[in-house]
Amino acid sequence: MKNLKYYLAAIFAFATWGTFSLVLKPLHSYASLDILFYRVFSCALIMSVVTLLFRRGKLKENLKYFKSISQKSKYKIIGLNVVSSILLTGNWFSFIYVMNHISVRATSVAYLVCPIITTILAFFILREKLTKLQWLSVFLSGVGCILLSYSNLLDMVYSSLIGSTYACYLIIQSTNSKFDKFLILNFHMILAALILLPFFPSYSGAVPTDFKFYFYIEIIAVMYTIVPLLLNLYALSGIASSKVGMILNINPIIAFILAGAVYHEALEGLQILSYAIIFLAVIIFNAKEIFRLKPERAV
Repeated sequence: MKNLKYYLAAIFAFATWGTFSLVLKPLHSYASLDILFYRVFSCALIMSVVTLLFRRGKLKENLKYFKSISQKSKYKIIGLNVVSSILLTGNWFSFIYVMNHISVRATSVAYLVCPIITTILAFFILREKLTKLQWLSVFLSGVGCILLSYSNLLDMVYSSLIGSTYACYLIIQSTNSKFDKFLILNFHMILAALILLPFFPSYSGAVPTDFKFYFYIEIIAVMYTIVPLLLNLYALSGIASSKVGMILNINPIIAFILAGAVYHEALEGLQILSYAIIFLAVIIFNAKEIFRLKPERAV
């Protein structure tokens, strides 16, 4: 398959996020903001140390390139990356809050809504072309989401909030292709940490003393934040945002399975049908690559 490494990067990233509940649920007794604070601060610190120790050459190269571009381009890049950090921070907080205080299923639906939003934004903003088969896939995904939200409209509201923040983040990252992916993510983490820092003294709880808290936070920081986001940025450098968005459906499908198998949340026939439709939509959207079909004219 052409661009296999980019597809594998996206699949691994989203499959990892699908199991996020396994490391987040053990922290359900802690406030969502505390988990967010320590997660972001840990990521910013770890990535900054790695940059200073091992990536100073790349840092100099990227700074040199940044200085060489026009003033207008500089303002645009800075603005887009500031917005990216805000979107990422908002996505994480809403995800943690909904998973620990609403339901695992609501977070899984969020990442079913996200691919639809990403694909539509990519079509209108990035001018990515879609085939009729891919538009059918988007329609099927929409049908699946409507069926899932039929019994609980509030879950759909939460899901749309989480999904839209990450969809916008994905679209913006397509403009960062000329910069080192690790440094881009490091910048987002530092800025996210600076955004949260003023709120830390007033909104954080007592400093956690349990080793379990820090153990899970560091796993979340490295294996569920830094590694998947880097793989995500790598995938975006080789395949279209709309394709990365549709592969994202792997995440909620795994989360849905865990919700029933591990957390014993009730699974109804309508929900199973909805996820089956969405899984079919992912296959249809990537049918050309999976089955090596002849190219169809995009619209």
